[in-house]
Amino acid sequence: MGEDFLRALALVMVIEGMLPFLSPRRFRESLLRAASLEDRPLRLLGLVAMLSGAGLLHFLSTT
Repeated sequence: MGEDFLRALALVMVIEGMLPFLSPRRFRESLLRAASLEDRPLRLLGLVAMLSGAGLLHFLSTT
């Protein structure tokens, strides 16, 4: 279980690093836009991301 978690964390780090590596200007602009948002839209975005990820994990584990 711990090894799976570390693999998943490594994959997240690879994916998260792609945008700043491929397009630093757009990444910076995205961060500035996100920093100017109120708390509620950021929380909603986080919730949608978590639910989407959990749904995808569930789908993949049942197939």
